[in-house]
Amino acid sequence: MKWLFNIFKQKQTETIDPMKKFLIVGLGNIGSEYVNTRHNIGFKVLNHYAKKENIDFQTAKLGELAQHKIKGRTLFLLKPNTYMNLSGKAIKYWMEKENIPKENLLVITDDLNLSFGTIRIKGKGTDGGHNGLKNTQLILNSSEYPRFRFGISDEFKKGQQVNYVLGEWSDEEKSKLSERFELSHEIINSFVLAGLNETMNLFNGK
Repeated sequence: MKWLFNIFKQKQTETIDPMKKFLIVGLGNIGSEYVNTRHNIGFKVLNHYAKKENIDFQTAKLGELAQHKIKGRTLFLLKPNTYMNLSGKAIKYWMEKENIPKENLLVITDDLNLSFGTIRIKGKGTDGGHNGLKNTQLILNSSEYPRFRFGISDEFKKGQQVNYVLGEWSDEEKSKLSERFELSHEIINSFVLAGLNETMNLFNGK
């Protein structure tokens, strides 16, 4: 908790340009039964990023939070603990607390409409039927915020969508996730350092 206290105390001792602060949010559900499910890919992406950058998550208000600095930019990595359907509550809280503009928000989520592992980054859009994005749009009163969709495919039988999304990865999918996590690490850094448009040009469809 001392680490977290230092984050909050920092605001009292220095002012960080809001345009150099970023909120990177991985969507998922808390609880051991959800850890390895397709719906929790947002959590998994952030866990990999934190491990690669040698930073740790700490319990904070409405989620788990980690902080990272890269070339003058400050990143706040957030895994909401509100469950998927109320993700917007945690996102709005940390945006307001750290004075982070919408264009510096990146929400990472699963997407049934993309084949497994396919990446799609957009600056705005519909919720696509995703409850986490739906609630985020409702709470922020806007659909204009960057999102990073990670394809999980739609290889399920009629009526089995919920079981599929909340199911665990197949062995074949698991064997390919590491490479996708490495790519996701590059995407986050590109978003922060090069911006949304350059990142879309470099990574969409990969």
